[in-house]
Amino acid sequence: MSTERENHTIFVGKKPTMSYVLACLTLFQNGTGDITLKARGRAISKAVDAAQIITKRFVPGVTVKRVDIATEQVKNIESGAMSNVSSMEIHLSK
Repeated sequence: MSTERENHTIFVGKKPTMSYVLACLTLFQNGTGDITLKARGRAISKAVDAAQIITKRFVPGVTVKRVDIATEQVKNIESGAMSNVSSMEIHLSK
């Protein structure tokens, strides 16, 4: 992954959905043409919600260019066991 692309990746986690919407809006207003929303596990639904709010309500010119789904192996800190976690990347383009 290039450095330029990493700057335009928003990692979705525990914050409210509108925090991620605001982060995307800020990037688009600063001239960014492509943004990636990346989420794992339970945060996937929040990333989908943020993408829908951006494309349907706030910036009608933004489209979902691509959606990538994957499974990542994550090591549990407590037990040391490996577990599979779903992940999703939503690529938005202006």
